[in-house]
Amino acid sequence: MTNPLSFDSLRLPSSHLNDTHEAWRKTVREFVDREIMPHVNDWDEAGAFPRELHKQAAKTGLTGLGFPEAYGGVSEDVDVFHSMISSEELARAGAGGLVAGLMTHGIGLPPIIALGSDELKQRIAPEVISGEKLIALCVTEPSGGSDVANLKTKAVRQGDTYIVNGEKTFITTGCRADYLTVAVRTGGDGASGLSLLLIEADQQGVTRRPLKKMGWWMSDTATIHFEDVTVPAENLIGRENSGFVGIVANFNMERLSMAAQAIAFARVCIEDAADWALERQTFGKQLSKHQVIRHKFAAMVRRANAAQTYLDHCAWRVSNGESPVADLSLLKVQASRTMEFCAREAMQILGGAGFMRGCRVERIYREVRVMAIGGGSEEIMNDLAARQLGL
Repeated sequence: MTNPLSFDSLRLPSSHLNDTHEAWRKTVREFVDREIMPHVNDWDEAGAFPRELHKQAAKTGLTGLGFPEAYGGVSEDVDVFHSMISSEELARAGAGGLVAGLMTHGIGLPPIIALGSDELKQRIAPEVISGEKLIALCVTEPSGGSDVANLKTKAVRQGDTYIVNGEKTFITTGCRADYLTVAVRTGGDGASGLSLLLIEADQQGVTRRPLKKMGWWMSDTATIHFEDVTVPAENLIGRENSGFVGIVANFNMERLSMAAQAIAFARVCIEDAADWALERQTFGKQLSKHQVIRHKFAAMVRRANAAQTYLDHCAWRVSNGESPVADLSLLKVQASRTMEFCAREAMQILGGAGFMRGCRVERIYREVRVMAIGGGSEEIMNDLAARQLGL
């Protein structure tokens, strides 16, 4: 029986999409089906995916999307909706660790493009966009995650260099990265004393330790320690003590992307649960014919539709140059809670089959918490939204 709740049939139509968006969806889907889907379970069990995948993604245009052509990117006629499609199609594999690891340059490189010197951009961006080198963003510290303004890693200017001491943790691609975009304190307390530095990961004094996680198994996550690391002053990204602007500028797109992923993961859960419910026979009839099961699907679709409509609206506002911080914060909460609800209900419908490894729903269920915490926890997002709303 054809599944009426397939990943594609669950996608609401959008007036903001045109032929270029559909062509891009086809390109990314073919890449995912060819290079990722056949291997994703094995990679998850192995705890890593091949570094070569970054180069394959670059050939598709995936890693260069939205970055300037001067550095090997693709930006002509590209908008926010192309990026949302990338997030959505990558999420079809049902592996958040794959998306986080493969697209880590999406948070590590933008501060360099936005604020870095021409020399720094020309030196770093082409290698990253081509997949030859990997870059990670290093903000979170053991002393605090969302409290960015009070981070403690210090960079002291000594002539033409900075000496960096401190520690970062929960860093995606932290062990494999060649370059680290690091938030450091170069001035006094608070946001006004922060800067961004580009640090080569093989510098003397940089040590990295892998972390084991509840989910995102194939994503490399690390704690990174800096001990008297010497960094050339020309690796300063933007002006000294102006790094906070570069950090928060990343947040809008990161949260929009995470929301798109979370909603797509919810649709994956609905699709796989519907596949099962249409085939499974219980108490003499098809599982999908039981009223309690039908109501679960209705509740999942209702939440997914509401979240996707909110995503579409927020993406449209961002594409028009707005920075709707309150709505983007609330969107992320709405998306992660939609993902959580659908993962739970899909797991109940699948029963024991959903508890087995190698199942997309099982993987997504494990990854709910990181989506609700990473990029700004639900609690921080709600409070930020309330303050933006004037409360």
